[in-house]
Amino acid sequence: MKTCLVVDDSKMIRRIAGRILKDLNFEISEAENGQEAIDFCGVSMPDAILLDWNMPVMNGLDFLRVLRQTPKGDQPVVVFCTAERDVAKIATALDAGADEYVMKPFDSDIIESKFHQAGLM
Repeated sequence: MKTCLVVDDSKMIRRIAGRILKDLNFEISEAENGQEAIDFCGVSMPDAILLDWNMPVMNGLDFLRVLRQTPKGDQPVVVFCTAERDVAKIATALDAGADEYVMKPFDSDIIESKFHQAGLM
């Protein structure tokens, strides 16, 4: 079973995304911010990361930049999941190492499609 770390400061978003991903046969872990996610990845690198942009402590973009510099940090597929709609910010995320990008609000079809496009399914 593949693993996915859901990183979002909203507990509700983590729950909704977690349910969708469980239905897609992923084992789910959660983090409230980028620093918690870095700590998690230092112990157990997931197959995929569903990542929010705007979070306290460490935002998603800073997390992604740190992740991609850590040992095995190039391995997880990272899908940004955020309300950011600025094309320049999306390009920045992709340049920093994001594999896909999902706009909030999302549903199971969107998540499944993006994970399929990213080669996770």
